[in-house]
Amino acid sequence: MSDLGSVDEGVINKKYPGQEIDGNSNYENGKDQANSQDQELATKMLQIQSKRFYIDVKQNRRGKYIKVAEIGADGRRSQIYLALSTAAEFRDHLSAFSDYYSSLGPPNPENVPEDGKLKSEIMIKENRRYYLDLKENARGRFLRCSQTITRGGPRSQIAIPAQGMIEFRDSLTDLLDEFGTSDGGFKGELPEERHMKVDNKNFYFDIGQNNRGIYMRISEVKSNFRTSITVPEKCWTRFRDILSDYCAKMKKSSNEVSNEPSISYANTLENSMIQTVVMPANHSTSHLPCTTNKL
Repeated sequence: MSDLGSVDEGVINKKYPGQEIDGNSNYENGKDQANSQDQELATKMLQIQSKRFYIDVKQNRRGKYIKVAEIGADGRRSQIYLALSTAAEFRDHLSAFSDYYSSLGPPNPENVPEDGKLKSEIMIKENRRYYLDLKENARGRFLRCSQTITRGGPRSQIAIPAQGMIEFRDSLTDLLDEFGTSDGGFKGELPEERHMKVDNKNFYFDIGQNNRGIYMRISEVKSNFRTSITVPEKCWTRFRDILSDYCAKMKKSSNEVSNEPSISYANTLENSMIQTVVMPANHSTSHLPCTTNKL
């Protein structure tokens, strides 16, 4: 397929000799693949037309996830990462896309949409979005799966030939039947992200979840600069209390500074009045009239 994702530079892959690993992270921890201590629990290899696909179930200290790697005929490699629950959703979409593909007639170059898209879906998992597009070009029909990360980060994608969607789905189903589809942790609805702009800075507050629990990521973004901190949910209350304490102290300090002129004026007036009423101790009284009571 001509519509494949580009391969980033990276380290040599030990599992697939002669191939390269891109700079993407595993699903949870964002570390470079060469430095990760991930354990491979199971793997399946599929040969679909001129491509090889590896579906790996991996585990690190934060839990299990699935990595899908595509090896093209020219040796180029691309990959995406899926939480187990997202992989289950992807499996269901594969069934729907396959049914739709089966309902299509033979390719008709005169009846292809301008962008080549025949059917599209979107999956959202925390700060990641997955775009699924069944497309058609001069070389045939295929399902392109693109993974993006909110506000930056690498974009990665794989392209599955349409004829191989069922085979791919069945292999993914086998792995999910063995390892489950639950990510664990909080099952409710996480709060939406918040945004705040101060001068030329943007601050983003994102609530996410991994196998360690729920967290808040606070990101400071400028035109060519980005930094962030992650605050675990268990210390949000303490974090808030410290921030509230600083706010109260700054407010008190500001009030004291704003009241200083009036206090100074009052003290000056008071001192002036005292000096007017109180007579100095060394002041002579000889000039004052003296009244003597006669017996």
